[in-house]
Amino acid sequence: MARSPYVVEFTAREKEVAALRRVVRSRLEGWGLRCLVDEAQLCVSELVANVIAHVGSGTPTTLSVLMNGAFLRIEVRDPDSRALPTLVAADVEAEGGRGMALVAAVSDRWGVSLLGDSKVTWCEIATRPTSPGERDVGPWVIRTEAMRGLYGIVGEEQVGRSVSPVSVLKGEEAAIHIITDLLHWLSAHGRDTDEVLDRAQVRFEAEAHPGSWC
Repeated sequence: MARSPYVVEFTAREKEVAALRRVVRSRLEGWGLRCLVDEAQLCVSELVANVIAHVGSGTPTTLSVLMNGAFLRIEVRDPDSRALPTLVAADVEAEGGRGMALVAAVSDRWGVSLLGDSKVTWCEIATRPTSPGERDVGPWVIRTEAMRGLYGIVGEEQVGRSVSPVSVLKGEEAAIHIITDLLHWLSAHGRDTDEVLDRAQVRFEAEAHPGSWC
C-alpha cells in the first residue's frame, strides 16, 4: 500500500486543529492504519497546541505525517528554535502543562530537531503487531494509563505488562477519581450523566475483546 507523506502548511490557531484532526483520520484510514487514529489525532492536537501556547497564535506552521519504517511519524515545524517543548509534572489542579506528557504517553518516542532558524517537534507510533507472549492492548488502555499518570498515580507497571494486585487496586481508585471528575464536568455543562454512563457501558461491552494492533 502506497503511503506517501502528507505535508500541509497552516497558521497555528485553535480553529485549525479540528480540520487537521479530520485530515489525519482520513489519511490514516486510507493507509489502513485506522487503529492508530486516536493516538495520532491526540499527538497532532497537542503538538499544535504547544506551538500556539509557546510560540504564539498565528504562527506559520507545517504538519507532516509519514511512515518511518514500522513507525508512523508526526512532525510539527515552527519558526522558533528557542521555545523548546518539555515534559512537565503538572498537578491535578493545573490548567495546563500536560501536552507533551500526553504525547509521550501515547507515542513510542518523541523529540525535537533544531534546524537553524526553526525546529521540528516529532513523535513516532509503532505500527508493528504485538509480539508473541505480549499482552494485546487497545488504545483505551494506553489512554487510561496516561490519564493515571496525569493524576499522579504512577506505578512500576508498563502498558501490556503484568501488574501486581496492589497496582490494580490503586488503578481502581484512580479510575473512580477520574470518572467522578468527568461526571462533575458533564453535569456542569448540563449533560445527563446517567445517559453518558449507559452509553459508556454499551461501548465497553462492544470493545471488550479488542483486536491486535495494526
